[in-house]
Amino acid sequence: MARQELARFLRDRRASLRPQELGLPVTDGQRRTPGLRREEVAGLAHMSVDYYTRLEQARGPRPSARILDALAQALRLTAAERSHVFRLAGSVVPPGGTAVRPVRPQVARLLERLPETGAIVTDAAYGIVAWNPLAQALFGGDLGAGTTSLARRRFLGQGRMYESSSAEEFGHIVVARLRRAADRYPNDPQLATLLAELRAGSEEFGRIWETRPVHAPGHRAKNLDHPQVGRLRLNCDVLLVPEDDQEVVLMTADPGSPAERGLRALASAASVHPVR
Repeated sequence: MARQELARFLRDRRASLRPQELGLPVTDGQRRTPGLRREEVAGLAHMSVDYYTRLEQARGPRPSARILDALAQALRLTAAERSHVFRLAGSVVPPGGTAVRPVRPQVARLLERLPETGAIVTDAAYGIVAWNPLAQALFGGDLGAGTTSLARRRFLGQGRMYESSSAEEFGHIVVARLRRAADRYPNDPQLATLLAELRAGSEEFGRIWETRPVHAPGHRAKNLDHPQVGRLRLNCDVLLVPEDDQEVVLMTADPGSPAERGLRALASAASVHPVR
């Protein structure tokens, strides 16, 4: 347990908050120190002032997961800050409640700035939660109207999936990510429904699941047979949004290649006939 680092983090976070931000009464006169008082944090976290004071002074015992979660809520910590506090306390970070599905506005705007790059955002359960017009042209025009679940597309045939040289590899990638999501979000009802559907509807999914595949996001290449522009050799690279457990997948082609010309043609058609 990193007592000094935990104490410093708690003090700094307490000092950065204002009573009015948390709905606490603001008394007349100047406070001696900025931010919340120790007794205010202790009250919000439902613990004694003495216990919280000892944590801030690096004199306290190793806090339990319940105490750490209470402090995370009281101090309005982000998901990344909550994980940081657990690590400082020498505790395993418990899973969150449900996977994050809304996309941050700045991430969504990023997709719009990449007109000649196919770009999607996927959540922890491999659902496509945002995409740009070129990605829609690559995945099929039914992306917006049909299912946005890559797992359902891959294993249940729901939605158009153009033939790809990496279909078998992609199946293992999907299962690896779903296994990781199941560990992190055991109480997510949407994820539980998805896994039940996949087990009932796909023997292949069940076989791969039992092999317990592991996959780290990164670079890979695939060949995609597109009905309009023919075979495309695409580079797929992943950017992580760790605080939301989401991935931004960028699909590009080598400069000067036939695939680059194909992507440019699809991007041009998508800009003339956008799908809303």
